[in-house]
Amino acid sequence: MTQTHRIRTAPVRFSPVAVYAGQTRRGRPPQHSRQGDFMRLIRRTLAVGVAAVLTLTACGNSDTTSSSSSGNGLEKTTLKVGTIPVPDSAPLQVAIDRGFFKAEGLEVQPEVVAGGAVATQKLLGGSLDLSLGAYVGTFLAQDKGAGKFKYVADSYGAAPGAFVIMVKKDSPIKTVADLKGKTIAVNVLNSVSQLTAEVQMKVAGVTATPNQFVEKKFPDMPAALENGQVDAAAMTEPVITVESKAGGRIIVDEMTGPTESLPIAGWFTTDAIASKYPKAIAAFQRALGKAQALVAKDRKIVEETLPKYTKIDAATAAVISLGSYPTSLSETRLQRVADLMKEYGYLKNDLDVKSMILLPPAS
Repeated sequence: MTQTHRIRTAPVRFSPVAVYAGQTRRGRPPQHSRQGDFMRLIRRTLAVGVAAVLTLTACGNSDTTSSSSSGNGLEKTTLKVGTIPVPDSAPLQVAIDRGFFKAEGLEVQPEVVAGGAVATQKLLGGSLDLSLGAYVGTFLAQDKGAGKFKYVADSYGAAPGAFVIMVKKDSPIKTVADLKGKTIAVNVLNSVSQLTAEVQMKVAGVTATPNQFVEKKFPDMPAALENGQVDAAAMTEPVITVESKAGGRIIVDEMTGPTESLPIAGWFTTDAIASKYPKAIAAFQRALGKAQALVAKDRKIVEETLPKYTKIDAATAAVISLGSYPTSLSETRLQRVADLMKEYGYLKNDLDVKSMILLPPAS
């Protein structure tokens, strides 16, 4: 990174001894000689000043130089971004690895966060600039007045086999209807996993109750099934593959029917940050968009990237079910999530998601 250099020049003193080289002990040189010397002094002084200005311009400060070189005039060149070690975050890692952020004059510093709730607090507290966040969690926070948020890019959507409800191999539960009154593990209460489980149960003619959902981290779900702590678990990859190898059974794909292709998570920030750093956020959007377009059409890129930032090894990455990687923010798609949340009592108020979407500037 270019450092700032300040050039200090001593002030020019118009001393008769220093200026007039032809002066004698007895007095000043003739008038025309004094005028010639004075003009030469002015020319030398201007030359020094121009050289100093040119040197300062060439050096500049770090932010200005990186911004100018990318032609974007970014308000800041370092962004701290919350991420979660799951397939949803793959485009961010790809953009870092392939230098897409660097090409925009940005340095992205990823920080692993425990979940959307933690990311929200860090954003509001100013320790993060952006973060991955599930739409359900962020819409809940917006509805409760926790803050004003903006989604700047989509990241992950539902696809067949990527979000399922599983039971252990010898469970008496055979269908979704059998989940009535049974305990179901979800990674976070009132999350997309719980919402879509409730939707699938309603489709099967069963009304879910809040007390039948138990919070368990994804890696802990297989053991919770085996030792009887829960009757079923709403899982995602790579836990689905782990439980399948142990003989576990899928009783329903959560992303079918009313929840088919449901948006899952995207990259968001606060309204205040988006307003303060519009050019930096736009640069982030451009770089991430390039990565999103790559992973959307080439699964191999995701498989190669997952072992770099998750605990998913290459062999598992090659066989797990992945969601989709949408290449644009869609008001219509995101509104589906908000409408489902209102229908099932997650939101108290109607939520117009258009106010929460910050589209990239037109190129």
